[in-house]
Order: sequence, then C-alpha cells, then structure tokens
Amino acid sequence: MARPKSLSDDDLLDRLLATMRRTGPDRLSFAAAAAGAGLSGPTLVQRFGTRDAMLKAVLRRAWDLLDAKTEQEIARMPRTPAGAVALLVALSGDYDSLQDYSEGLLVLREDMRSSELRARGDRWGAELAEALSRALGGEAPSRPELGRLMASVWQGALLWWGFSRRGTPADAVRLELAAFCRALGYRWEEVEEPAQSR
Repeated sequence: MARPKSLSDDDLLDRLLATMRRTGPDRLSFAAAAAGAGLSGPTLVQRFGTRDAMLKAVLRRAWDLLDAKTEQEIARMPRTPAGAVALLVALSGDYDSLQDYSEGLLVLREDMRSSELRARGDRWGAELAEALSRALGGEAPSRPELGRLMASVWQGALLWWGFSRRGTPADAVRLELAAFCRALGYRWEEVEEPAQSR
C-alpha cells in the first residue's frame, strides 16, 4: 500500500513557489526546494522526476494563482476607470520590495522560454485587456484597444518603479494610471498622488 503524501500537490507547489520567489528560478535546486518545502530531496525527485519538471510545475502553479486572483478581482471590479485602476493596483500587490520585483522578472524570463507558458500569458493578457476596456468604456467599448494600452502603462509603471524606487509599487501604479485616465479625458478625483512618490 502506498504511503500517503504528507503535503497536497497545491500546498507543496505553494511552498516551492515561495522558495522560488526567494531564490530565483535558476537556484531552485532539489536541495533548495527540499529546504523550503520541509521534505527530503529524494521525495521531491520521486514526485517530479527532474528539476526542470519541478520548475515547470511551480510556474504553472504561479499562473493558476494569478488567473484565480485576476478572475476574482475582475468579478468585484466596478465598471469604471476607478475600478480598472483598483484592479491593476490589486494585481501589483505581490511586489513588496525591489528584491521581490527583480526575482519576478526572472520568473517572467522563464515564462517566456516556454511556449506553453507564453500562451497562458497571452490568454491572461487578452482577458485582462478586455476587462479593462469594459471598465473604461462600458460593456461594448467604442475603443477596445484602451484596455491593452492601460495594461501596458501598468507594466511600464512597475518597470519604472524598479528603477526609481520611489514610494511603493502600488503608489507608482496609481500615479501612472491616474495620469493615463486624465490624458484620456476621464475625471479622476479618486486617485491622490502619494506625497512620498514626488
């Protein structure tokens, strides 16, 4: 009779994801993963077979979590420009420090190396852009490209924050997206510029 797993697959992958975010994907060895998961290296080898298979499973889990969070935030988002900004600020919340953000870029590099994960990113981006377009222009927006542009401004705000390090990532996102909304002619009294970011 097989011995039961001490951790569910999702719990294990969550632990490995946290370890990967600390170490970076290049240093996610079986030894580092075992230390982070509280399991032995041979147990992980038995579960995944190879380090590359383990890394791919962790990256898939990261996409699963992002998809679920995005879906949840879209469901509760008011269909307004303020709601669109709130959605993107909520999706920026994983970056608590420059180190977290830098490691996130290394994870993105791994995603771009895999055709499967690139396809997931492409689908996620299209769904996000569609939700943003609806928030900016109603259920049948006259300018559906605005959602993709807003998502691009969001990603740019995070990138520029990585260089400037002023305020928090959420501050940077709010400032840039408020400017984007004002440039489109939306009234934007709800977003105040944080004092520390100027």
